[in-house]
Amino acid sequence: DVTATEGEAVTLGCQYNSSSTTDYLFWYKQDGNNSPKFILIRVQGDEGNTADEFRERFSSTLNSKLKSVPLKIQKLQLSDSAVYYCALRPTSSESFATLNNSYLFL
Repeated sequence: DVTATEGEAVTLGCQYNSSSTTDYLFWYKQDGNNSPKFILIRVQGDEGNTADEFRERFSSTLNSKLKSVPLKIQKLQLSDSAVYYCALRPTSSESFATLNNSYLFL
């Protein structure tokens, strides 16, 4: 769980495990009883894609050596309070799908 103050910046961590040479990492946001909402995708060796509504304040960089894809949120707003999911798409028989969640409270 992460507790932060409105206006601050916060980084949500995500570690993954894969032996693939091309990893696809996703971040989603789920608030209330709504379905998870796509934030961004990061692909090794590529900038990836970020949904328009999150592009201004949400960012992430995939570090394939550290197997990490942290999500940084700038200028926190009360509406950012949610459960955030980090997901790995398997790309080979050696990799496996994982889903990690982080609770952000403002």
